[in-house]
Amino acid sequence: MRTVGAHIGRNLRLFYRDPLGVFFSLTGALVVFLLYALFLGQMQIDSLSNSPGLNADAAGDFVDSWMFAGVVAVAAVTTPLGALATFVEDAGSGRFRDFLVSPVRRPQLVLGYLGSAFVIGLMTTLVVLGVALGYLALTGRGLPDAGQLARIVGWTVVSVAAYTALWAFVVSFLKTSGAFSGLSTLVGTLTGFVAGAYIPVGAFPDAVRDAVAVLPFAQSAMLVRREFAAEPLDRLAAGSAEATEQLSRTYGMELQVADGVVPVWVAAVVLVVVTVAFTALAAARIRSRIR
Repeated sequence: MRTVGAHIGRNLRLFYRDPLGVFFSLTGALVVFLLYALFLGQMQIDSLSNSPGLNADAAGDFVDSWMFAGVVAVAAVTTPLGALATFVEDAGSGRFRDFLVSPVRRPQLVLGYLGSAFVIGLMTTLVVLGVALGYLALTGRGLPDAGQLARIVGWTVVSVAAYTALWAFVVSFLKTSGAFSGLSTLVGTLTGFVAGAYIPVGAFPDAVRDAVAVLPFAQSAMLVRREFAAEPLDRLAAGSAEATEQLSRTYGMELQVADGVVPVWVAAVVLVVVTVAFTALAAARIRSRIR
C-alpha cells in the first residue's frame, strides 16, 4: 500500500502543479456558471416569477440552487477525466518502461492511476461545492440543511467513483495527448447538456428527454439537485403538490422516461454498476498498456 500511496501522491503533485490543467478540468462547470451568471439565470427567474401560482420571491433562490447543483454535478464528471492526463502522458512518453525496471508491480501502478483520479476528482468537486455554498450564503440564498448536505457529499462520492472508472476505461484507448485534449474538450462541452445544466431537461423534445434521462450523467445530477434545491422548490411551489411535481420534472429533479420516472434507487444502482463494471474493465486495459 505504501507504493500505491506514493504513486497516488506523485500523480497528485503532477496534476496540481499545472494550473492550466486544473482550470481546463473545470471548464464544463465554469461554462454553466458563466451562462447563468450572465443571462440564462435571469431568464429563468423572470419566467418563473411570471408563472401563475408560484411564489415569485422564491424564484431567484430556486434558480441559483438548481444551477449550482448542476455545476457540482458537471464538476464530478469532468475533474476525474482531467486527472487522467498523467496516465496519457506517461503512456506517450514511454515512462512505463522506467516504472517496470523499478520494484513496482503493474497492479500497484493501476491502483495508483485509478486512486489518484478518484482523489483529485473528489477533492476538486468538493472545493466547487464549498464555493457554491459560500456564494449562496453571501448572496442570502437558502442553504441545504446538514442532512441534505451529507447526502449531497455522499452522492458526489458515488458519482466521482463512477466517472473515474468510466473515463479510465475510455482513456486507456488513447495514445496521444492530442487525442486526450480532444476528448476533454468534447466531454466538457457536452456534459452540461446531457446533465440538463444548460437547458432544463423538461424543455427537451420528448425523445431527447427520454434519451438523456437514461444516461448516468443526468441521473447523478438528479440525485444532487433533489437535495440541493429541495427547500427552494417547496417555497417556489407555494405548497402546491401539482406545481412541485411539474417543476421537479421540468428541472431534472425527477427524470421522466415516457410516462414513468427514474426512482432514486435506480439511479444509485446505475452509478454503482458503472463503478464496479468499468473499474474492472479499466484495470484490465491499463494493465495491458503498461509494458
